[in-house]
Amino acid sequence: MRISAMESSSTGASAGGGRRQATRQKLYEAAVTLIAEQGFSATTVDEIAERAGVAKGTVYYNFASKNDLFEELLRHGVGLLTASLREAAESTEARGGSRVEALDAMIRAGLVFIDRYPAFTQLYVAELWRTNRTWQSTLMVVRQEAVAVVETVLAEGVERGELSPEIDVPLTAAALVGMVLVAALDWQSFQRERSLDDVHSALSLLLRGRVSGNR
Repeated sequence: MRISAMESSSTGASAGGGRRQATRQKLYEAAVTLIAEQGFSATTVDEIAERAGVAKGTVYYNFASKNDLFEELLRHGVGLLTASLREAAESTEARGGSRVEALDAMIRAGLVFIDRYPAFTQLYVAELWRTNRTWQSTLMVVRQEAVAVVETVLAEGVERGELSPEIDVPLTAAALVGMVLVAALDWQSFQRERSLDDVHSALSLLLRGRVSGNR
């Protein structure tokens, strides 16, 4: 399963830094595609280099090992997701929207991200359930960064009286992120006839009916 090149999450890079980032993006794309196709253990550095169109030495110039490449891929991809969630919340705030509207915008942003990077999302979800990987601690850190964006919006909603004070903010934030991931992967795998708008509408009803308490 192929994905489009994953954008850089940084700006203002020098020409040299920009070239290196472009090379890393090629390696990220090659790695995520191959690992989605055949698994992490079966994927070799030679295959990643060949798929990316670079020499094997280029892989080791940018990453110490295959494990290091994959760890940085997870950090990079979840960083992009976190940025998209934060941008959705901030855009809603800027136009005077409520915190429930911000959460709804974040759900849509998550669906857009998953629709754009399905192979990465599949790998990310699969790795969340593994406990024997060297990058597990990094994965937990970047996961919490994404969930923390949702926690902030939920906490603001409670403080403003938009949401029930009985809400368990950390658990609800994790549940919302999980809901989007699972629903989107089911959509990608089994319900491709549905549009992104259809899926968003269904999740929006769940949000407004359960989190906000509206009926």
